[in-house]
Amino acid sequence: MNLTTQAIVCAVLAHGEHGAVVRLLTREAGLMPGYVRGGRSRKLKPVLLPGNLVQAEYRARVPEQLAQLGVELAHSRAPLLGERLPAAAIDWLTTLVATALPEGQPYPALFDTLDAVLTAVESANSARGWAPSLVRFELLLLACLGFGLDLSHCAGGGNSDDLAFVSPKSSTAVSRLAGEPYAERLLRLPGFLTRNEPEPPWPDIVDGLKLTRYFLSRDVLTDRRAFILECRDRLEERIARIM
Repeated sequence: MNLTTQAIVCAVLAHGEHGAVVRLLTREAGLMPGYVRGGRSRKLKPVLLPGNLVQAEYRARVPEQLAQLGVELAHSRAPLLGERLPAAAIDWLTTLVATALPEGQPYPALFDTLDAVLTAVESANSARGWAPSLVRFELLLLACLGFGLDLSHCAGGGNSDDLAFVSPKSSTAVSRLAGEPYAERLLRLPGFLTRNEPEPPWPDIVDGLKLTRYFLSRDVLTDRRAFILECRDRLEERIARIM
């Protein structure tokens, strides 16, 4: 196996005295692990930071073997790791990808969207500029794993132009009129997920985070994988402080 590509660093695990097993998200092959010789050295530590974009070269004699991985920095997002909220967002996104995705399964749309969200975290004037994209990324990840939400019509046959809730049972949207009598049992659907709103208000963003967290917790982050919700807790706590 020989693959040379750009990739996003998602997880780094110490291996031996100086090496590291690194999991990168690639566009062509999805989540790919590899062994980086000297991965814990002063030279490579700044390269192997979660969220960084790297030029990666995988080499393995057989597909079943853990590949030797060479990396060069293509774009550093290290400055963001010194800011509490952006750092929490990067930690959550990369940990989610490293934990939820199966290895070796290509998800080109996920790669492109994750890179776009990380770029938005870098360039947006405030968290309101990138938090909606984070929610959309989570919805895309759910869809790629077979747990997509249907936000195109009302599950109860109501007005699909006024969708306001999501049924936790059917994962389908519900109109405002049809859902109001059962509002306590439904999840709120923020407007920015069904129409173009570049910077929606914080209450809508929080509703979006609650929506995706519910389905991620129920369908994806089960059993031992649930521990990563601690990363999500930190992100939500830091968002709550700036609202």
